[in-house]
Amino acid sequence: MNADFIGAIAGQLLIGLVNGSFYALMSLGVAVIFGMLRIANFVHGAQFMLGAFLGWFLLGLPTLFPGLGLPSVGYWPALVIVPLAIGAVGVLTEKLFISRAYKLDPSYGVLLTLGLSLVIEGIFHVGFGSSGKPYDVPLELANGWDLGFLYLPFYRAWVLAASMLICFGTWYLIERTRLGAYLRAATENPVVVESFGINVPRMLTLTYGLGVGLAGLAGLMAAPIYQVSPQMGQNIIIVVFAIVVIGGMGSIFGAIFSGFALGLIEALTKVFYPQASSTVIFVIMAIVLVVRPQGLFGVFSESTHTAVPGTASTDSSRLGTHREWLYLLFLGGFGIVAPHFVYPTFLMEILCFALFACAYNLIFGYVGLVAFGHAAFFGAAIYVAAQTAKFWGISPELAILLGTLASTMLGLVVGAIAIRRRGLYFAMITLALAQLVYFYGVQASWTKGEDGLQDVPRGKLFGLFSLHQDAVLYYFVLAVFLTGFAVVHRAVRSPFGKVLRAIRDNEQRAVSLGYDTDRLKLIAFTISAGLSGLAGGTMAIVFQVATLNNLFFTTSAEVLLIVLIGGAGTILGPVVGAVIVVSMGHYLASTGSWVLIIQGVTFVLCVLTLRKGVVGTWLDFFERRRYRRSRPAARATTVGVTRLSAPDAVSPDGSN
Repeated sequence: MNADFIGAIAGQLLIGLVNGSFYALMSLGVAVIFGMLRIANFVHGAQFMLGAFLGWFLLGLPTLFPGLGLPSVGYWPALVIVPLAIGAVGVLTEKLFISRAYKLDPSYGVLLTLGLSLVIEGIFHVGFGSSGKPYDVPLELANGWDLGFLYLPFYRAWVLAASMLICFGTWYLIERTRLGAYLRAATENPVVVESFGINVPRMLTLTYGLGVGLAGLAGLMAAPIYQVSPQMGQNIIIVVFAIVVIGGMGSIFGAIFSGFALGLIEALTKVFYPQASSTVIFVIMAIVLVVRPQGLFGVFSESTHTAVPGTASTDSSRLGTHREWLYLLFLGGFGIVAPHFVYPTFLMEILCFALFACAYNLIFGYVGLVAFGHAAFFGAAIYVAAQTAKFWGISPELAILLGTLASTMLGLVVGAIAIRRRGLYFAMITLALAQLVYFYGVQASWTKGEDGLQDVPRGKLFGLFSLHQDAVLYYFVLAVFLTGFAVVHRAVRSPFGKVLRAIRDNEQRAVSLGYDTDRLKLIAFTISAGLSGLAGGTMAIVFQVATLNNLFFTTSAEVLLIVLIGGAGTILGPVVGAVIVVSMGHYLASTGSWVLIIQGVTFVLCVLTLRKGVVGTWLDFFERRRYRRSRPAARATTVGVTRLSAPDAVSPDGSN
């Protein structure tokens, strides 16, 4: 090996160790919170960003407030102030929001923290824009050592040493002290722990504050290396959760070990195969979850599927088959007249997202599977339809069909790998596989990278009807939506759908009755992927463009939001949710980053106050009202039967 190659490897190893330091600190905070509180804290990235911004704010106090004569708070005092302040913010967050999710299905903890993350990042986008803010390295650590084969900056050496000390100190506190024993016991049996006079809620609050404080400290330490920006937490949080899952959810040592190890693996990949450096962590996560579902150091504790809260009681099957088909007629009739009052392109966007949401609702609302990878099916179909229509010159209906088939096959592969997992592990493996598809889209030459595929021709439908006319295209999209809606309706109303709901409510009981639940879930997942592809392929023809945003994680989060707002496990819920969310994005587009804040607030409010969604809440109101009306009649019937059956219930002439 020549000296240049050795230097390149040494440099990448140093970068890997530094990145691994931040991965380990962040993963440690996530692992502490999940291990003690059973909350997947997706707001952790935003809290990491808060730590960096608070450090930048303290350093620039004289410039930000020139008339007040405030002193600049340097890096070293900030090492104490920032984690304490961000930890205090975490304590407040836990009291106001997180504590309300402890007794809910774990999926709602994910949705709540996702919403909080959107709110925080949106606020900082509004206040500071998207450009990065510089944070200088402390003067004491501004130089470095020349080791001959490597120049080692003092600051990076400090970060590496400090993060190792903090990580293993936290591990020792949790695993080897009496306080850590109390914390672990409180998560296993809080009633017994409280009987010893220990305030369990306070311990849980302080535990969350500890995890958040670690995120804030990591953000401050990262500020001199990476620019301080609202996106910095968003860029790292998905990787951090992948690392935590690899190490084992809730395993403190697993998070530390995996953080450093995967930082090194990522760095070495950049030397030998740079194109795979962005995907290697997700490849490893997918392999680990297939071979060892609990992670490298985790304990197997996956629960069976549970019903998404609120869906069982709002299931639309109780309204009867004939009334359900009236929904299809209503949607068709409304869709026919709608273009006379609303711009057709806007309506077509609603229809595409409504079909996408109906597809997602099939597995989320009716099977109870929280998936984070549906952007892969939606986006893949967009790219396939756009590519075949533009470069192969095929007709639009065939382009959409090819996109749908591609998504169906992709869904079959992803489902076959992921379907045996449960809960958060299922969500994370679908996310990992979807990220692989996303990074393929970034690297592949035919997708055109950041530019995407532009000017996709709409062509002629069946070679006869030009789709360049908005009216013709709109009614074609309406027909596609109604077809997909009818497929979902038929699936959930059939015996197959009833078994899916039985699996959602009690999978073990379904297994005991002889059903192959994994096979049935795989069928439902594949159908859902195919219908997502149908929506995506149609989208490509409507908007004549395919971009990487369609493949990114945020698209999966958006369809989840649509279903949650409308009402999971209801037929009309996804349609209503699509109208609300797409309208929000359309009419609030001029507000810029405020859209993120509004969407995040909507997420949080739905989890805390409207878990059954708009349609689910209405159905509950309808059911309670019908029940109240039926009670007087039932009482009258009961009284009448009692009087007729009593010994003294005889006629005046003495006969019965």
